[in-house]
Amino acid sequence: MDELTKAAVTAAMSAGASYADARFVDTFSESVRVKNGAASAMTSSRSRGVGVRVIADGAWGFAATASLEGSEIASTARQAVELARAAATTLKDPVRLADLEPAVAEVRAQVARDPRDVPLEDRLELLMQCDAQMRKSPVAIAEGHIRLLHQEQHFASSEGASIYQERIETGGGIEATAVSDDDAQTRSHPGSHGGQMMSRGWEVIEEIELPGNAARVGDEAVALLSAPQCPSGQMDLILTGGQLALQLHESCGHPIELDRVLGTEASYAGMSFLTVDKLGSFRYGSEKVNVTADATLPGGLGSFAYDDEGVPAQCVEIVKNGLFVGYLTSRETAAQIGLTASGGAMRADGWGSLPLIRMTNVNLLPGEQSLEEIIASTERGIMMGENTSWSIDDKRLNFQFGCELGQLIEDGRIVGIVRNPTYTGITPQFWGSCDAVADTTTWKVWGVPNCGKGEPGQCARVGHGVSAARFRNVTVGVLGNE
Repeated sequence: MDELTKAAVTAAMSAGASYADARFVDTFSESVRVKNGAASAMTSSRSRGVGVRVIADGAWGFAATASLEGSEIASTARQAVELARAAATTLKDPVRLADLEPAVAEVRAQVARDPRDVPLEDRLELLMQCDAQMRKSPVAIAEGHIRLLHQEQHFASSEGASIYQERIETGGGIEATAVSDDDAQTRSHPGSHGGQMMSRGWEVIEEIELPGNAARVGDEAVALLSAPQCPSGQMDLILTGGQLALQLHESCGHPIELDRVLGTEASYAGMSFLTVDKLGSFRYGSEKVNVTADATLPGGLGSFAYDDEGVPAQCVEIVKNGLFVGYLTSRETAAQIGLTASGGAMRADGWGSLPLIRMTNVNLLPGEQSLEEIIASTERGIMMGENTSWSIDDKRLNFQFGCELGQLIEDGRIVGIVRNPTYTGITPQFWGSCDAVADTTTWKVWGVPNCGKGEPGQCARVGHGVSAARFRNVTVGVLGNE
């Protein structure tokens, strides 16, 4: 791998590049899915190739190849230089990169048990157990899946970097859907939109206890069919688990991507309300809100040792006591706003893609109260956990979310469930209304394996550490519904 990437860099520099880097990536993934008592899908794939990124005449160029032949890799490197020179004809300002000490490193994945060592039959049997438990309730659809990923990558640059990294990811989840004459309701575990995935081994599947939660998932899906609709109006809102992770993802993670702020994602992913003039002075939320982007977090889906520019993983402060203090950056964008170094957030979704600024693990740091104490101090509110739908505008300001189940709170006690719970808000006002964040007892890192961005589109794997949080006087339900 190191010979391939170094040969690509050498060829690019010989063709006239002022800077070059190359990534060899070899990715194997496998997935098994069960639906209503039968295996519904078993897939595996492998992809490997080399991507070459260069600066020539002050502009970027990128080209990639699935061939591992030396002549083809050299030709690809020369093509990247040609593309950079073509781009330079319309260039306004030459690319500048923040300084970086080149690293030489080898990083192996550390897992308790490699998921590839778990026989396919055992994975199927576990999912079939869950399926049978869910279908003890009169659900129309019971589904479950387990997936794994193994990746090896080597990065080399003209500055002297030579970095090998190995990744192992494991995840899974279950869900049940109950249907009546006029409604359908779904419950999932441990979360919606794919369950849970982490940069760890088979221990992830053991910890999320799929069989132990399957019967509950089926029962709750059926119960939601006869539950009352979510009330409409203003009330306190407690977000937990995957829903708080998604709230953080959409209304904090995306707006702090500095390439989006600077306009290079405007045509597809949108822009951001967190413009550069707000850095260090803008009140993003209440003093209870502390957010970091931490690529060093053990097991996080957004964790790594080095990003795809060879920048070491870091923990970057984003919001400190409610004040906006940091961005997700690359070497180029850091230099554009006068920072001395990149925060290490450049990643591509494979060898054939150009690295972009992507979230690492964007975390809401835990507070001091337990979730039970937060509930007990809530006079009238609703608690929501698993997402069903979301919408947010291009600048990441106005949003609305729907969840699987709502739990009504009156005088500090949970008094019942409601179906189709929804809420809406405006990002800084919403986070400004946060008056309590739960402590470490419920703090958990959630994996998001399908974050979309870029043209052509890329799918990144990111993470979010959250516990639970309360927001005062939030608009919930469908106004005018009652």
